[in-house]
Amino acid sequence: MEWVLHRSYYPKGTHGVLQVHGRFVCFCMEQPWQDSSKALSCIPEGRYEVLPRLSQQYGHHLSLSDVPGCRQILLHADKNGLHELQGGIVPVLELTGIAQGMHAKPALERLLLLYCEAVEEQEAVYLTITYNTHEYLRTLSATHAAFFPDAAYGRD
Repeated sequence: MEWVLHRSYYPKGTHGVLQVHGRFVCFCMEQPWQDSSKALSCIPEGRYEVLPRLSQQYGHHLSLSDVPGCRQILLHADKNGLHELQGGIVPVLELTGIAQGMHAKPALERLLLLYCEAVEEQEAVYLTITYNTHEYLRTLSATHAAFFPDAAYGRD
C-alpha cells in the first residue's frame, strides 16, 4: 500500500497532507527543514517503509525505516506539541497554525487502521514524501506578478 505525503515548508514548521489512493487521510506536522540536521529537521523527501511499533511512551504507533542519517523516525500522537518533537512526524486532523494542530490521536488511529488493513491483505506499506508543487506555485504567483499576472489580480 502506498501512502503519499505532500509537504509545504515554512520557517517554523513543515506541514503535509497525507493521502492513500488519492484520498485525504490526515494532515502531518514536522520540524522545519534544517538541512536534514538530526532531531532538528524534517526528514528528507523520499520513499520509506512504514513499520508498526509499540513503546511505553507512545503505545501503538508507526515508524519509518532506512531514513538517511536517522536511527528511527516515529509517526505518533505527540502530546507536547511540535516544539518538543525531535525528527518525527505528528499526524493531526486539523491544522490550527504553523506547527500547530489538533486531534493527533484520532489521526494516528486512522493510520494504524490503514496499516492493519494492508497487513491483512499481506501488503507492505510505504510512505512517499514529496514537495507540494501546488503550494510552491501559489506562493510564487503571489510574489511574482510579472510571471503570473492573472493570479496576482485574483483571476484564474
